[in-house]
Amino acid sequence: MTKPVNKLAVAQAFGRAAATYDDFAEIQRTSGSSLINRLAGREFAQVLDAGCGTGWFSRYWKAQGSHVTALDLSPKMLSVTREQGAADRYLEGDIESLPLADEQVSLAWSNLAVQWCNDLRQGLGELYRVTKPGGCVAFTTLAAGSLPELHDAWRAVDERAHANEFLTTDEIESACRSWRAALHVEPVTQYFPDVMSAMRTLKGVGATHLHDGRKSSVMTRQQLQRLSLAWPQRDGAFPLTWQLVSGVIERD
Repeated sequence: MTKPVNKLAVAQAFGRAAATYDDFAEIQRTSGSSLINRLAGREFAQVLDAGCGTGWFSRYWKAQGSHVTALDLSPKMLSVTREQGAADRYLEGDIESLPLADEQVSLAWSNLAVQWCNDLRQGLGELYRVTKPGGCVAFTTLAAGSLPELHDAWRAVDERAHANEFLTTDEIESACRSWRAALHVEPVTQYFPDVMSAMRTLKGVGATHLHDGRKSSVMTRQQLQRLSLAWPQRDGAFPLTWQLVSGVIERD
């Protein structure tokens, strides 16, 4: 990342979003479903859901008959996952320093979480370490070029950063270079009836939380009006485009 990640601030931001996270997590469900399709036909006895959030995909893997360990940086997110009985085991922890011994799971799954790593290769290396030979690491993340509409609109309002910068696809590929990895990149666009709906989704999934922990001030009515006028519209709708990267790393 271009700036160090304040992990405590990230955990707190997602903790604040925990109660309503699933109301806004369409992009997480889209990316996770796409990753599941890449694993079609494979069965996994033990699954680590690293960055489990509210446990949406922990529940999926548990329903497939897998023994699921749910891990998250945010204790509040983990609490929601536990309350729903989404997994078999619950761990508070950081993907870059997993509290697990080597070769524990047949699938290390991480859906839209590794973008919060300070060092992507370190995070993926930890997921690889805890995976058994013959298993795999499956992850999604976001790449540079995400949220162009948001950036374009805010440039008409002020010069501050309002969303994080993400690694380029070349940097993501480089982080996977020493493993047998297959990466896929695709743009995914969501459409909203107004700017506030788009901003609520971004805030609801923690996407506008800045890595260094700075908090955005409350948006004024004038800022909202300027943002609405500057936001590139399509057929009267307000788009948000994400550059979604999905990767499968085979554990040798």
